[in-house]
Order: sequence, then C-alpha cells, then structure tokens
Amino acid sequence: MKHFTTEEWIDFANQVVSGSKIREMAEHLEKGCKACNETVSIWQGVRKTADSVSKYKVPEPALRIAKAAFTGAHVGRLPGKSASAVEVLFDSFLRPALAGARVSGDSGTRQMLYRAEPYQIDLHIEAKPGENRIVVIGQLLDTRQPDKPGGNVPVVISNLRGNAVHTVTNEFGEFREELQPSGDLELMITGENGKAVVISLRDALGRRPEGTH
Repeated sequence: MKHFTTEEWIDFANQVVSGSKIREMAEHLEKGCKACNETVSIWQGVRKTADSVSKYKVPEPALRIAKAAFTGAHVGRLPGKSASAVEVLFDSFLRPALAGARVSGDSGTRQMLYRAEPYQIDLHIEAKPGENRIVVIGQLLDTRQPDKPGGNVPVVISNLRGNAVHTVTNEFGEFREELQPSGDLELMITGENGKAVVISLRDALGRRPEGTH
C-alpha cells in the first residue's frame, strides 16, 4: 500500500491538491490506512483552528514568549557519534504553516515537524487531562523512500528529570508513549549512518503543568 508524505496530507487538508491526486488520496483513506488517517486528521484540525482564529492577531508579547521557549532547542550528541542536523519545518508554538493559526503557550498541545536525515519526524505532544503525565505521539517517514515509513526504529524519550522511556516504532513508523512532565523534553533516535538525532525542547508545552516541580 502506498503511503503519502506529511507534506502531501498538509496540502490535502488545505485543499490544494490536484483533482486526480485528491481522488487517489481519498481512496487511500477509504481503504482504512490508520497512519494516514491519523495524519490527515491532525492537519485538518490545524486547518480548522486556523480558519476559526484567522481574524485574530497574535500579541507581540505572546510571540516573544513562544520564541524564548524554543531558544533552548538544540541538537545533542552521543559519545563517539556525531549528531545529525535537525531542521524545524513546523512548530505550532512558533510561526504556523497555516496563516492565522494562533500561537499559544497554554493550550496543552503542541505539534511539530522536523527533518533529520534520513527521517521526517512528525510529533504531537499533549497533556493528559486529570493526570500528571504528558503523551508523546510521533511518526517517522524515511525520506529516501517516501512511500515507506520508518519502522522498527528505537526511540528514547526523556523528561530530563531522570524519567525516560524506551520504545520502537511500529510498522507504520509510529510510536506513542506517556511520561511524567517536567516542562522539558528530549527525544532521541538513530539517524543516517548511525548518527544520533536528538531533539531537545525547553518547556515542551509552554508551561510546567500543575503539580510538577
């Protein structure tokens, strides 16, 4: 089964796909592809939010806070291995890919899209209602083979407070884990030629959830 890239699903959600391709993508969804249905659902939600708040202008103080929160993002290194460069393609806390999307450091959710060869990394972070935990959902796409997800890839997620979870992506390149929040988050996978890909986020949700220290 052919899978489409995240960029293609973003275009699909924005309704800027050509007639023949949009039919092909719609048929793919109708066949029940779980990974692609979840991806397009996320970006249709982003589009809906952007449409609903397009009349609002983001206050400058909010922009400054969001940019400051991301200042701590960096590419880490593992002993004996150089780190793969990470490119930020989209961050809902910074400049949205869709015009009019509101920057919010207190929404309880965050969506990010990165490129670190050979992967494109789609991340969604949200606070778990009523619990002192956050949920990290991600998907890896092998950019060398756009129709093939990054399956069976080890992933380590840490809150930088001594709490880390180890997991492996499934056949669709997906992973989902929960951990206690600290305000910070670090995700590590193995990239091209064994290079470490480390994505570090300061204030992963823009605030420290109540009950954390």
